[in-house]
Amino acid sequence: MVSMMDGHRKPVPPSRLMEAMRGNLLAADCPSRDVLQHMTSRWGVLVLIALEGGSHRFSALRRTIGGVSERMLAQTLHLLEADGLISRHAFDVVPPHVEYALTPLGEGAAVHLRQMTDWIEDNIGAVLAYRRDRAGQDNKG
Repeated sequence: MVSMMDGHRKPVPPSRLMEAMRGNLLAADCPSRDVLQHMTSRWGVLVLIALEGGSHRFSALRRTIGGVSERMLAQTLHLLEADGLISRHAFDVVPPHVEYALTPLGEGAAVHLRQMTDWIEDNIGAVLAYRRDRAGQDNKG
């Protein structure tokens, strides 16, 4: 791919091409669906939200995120790191010390996920009331 600058054709570096690329989540073969899956899985959302406050060690993340197994947390961290949303920093000490933190890309994602999670927390009473009402109607029919 080339761009026109001052009348001359210059190659566009691959990193710039990726910056300009926009996904299409509604397209079955779009790679953005993988990122959507990783970010919006139960554990993906909770990891990104937990890391908003700063870096955490694995054990601290596991304590912060109630109910997550070691295996699921490790898998989620691996996927989010592969997507560039979190960073993993291993310190050269004994015993091993590894910390996870949001990358700038992850910080941007966490802001949007925080809006969604805040909405859920603010509206959980209404959602539960709706479920109760609907269950009552279903039992009458």
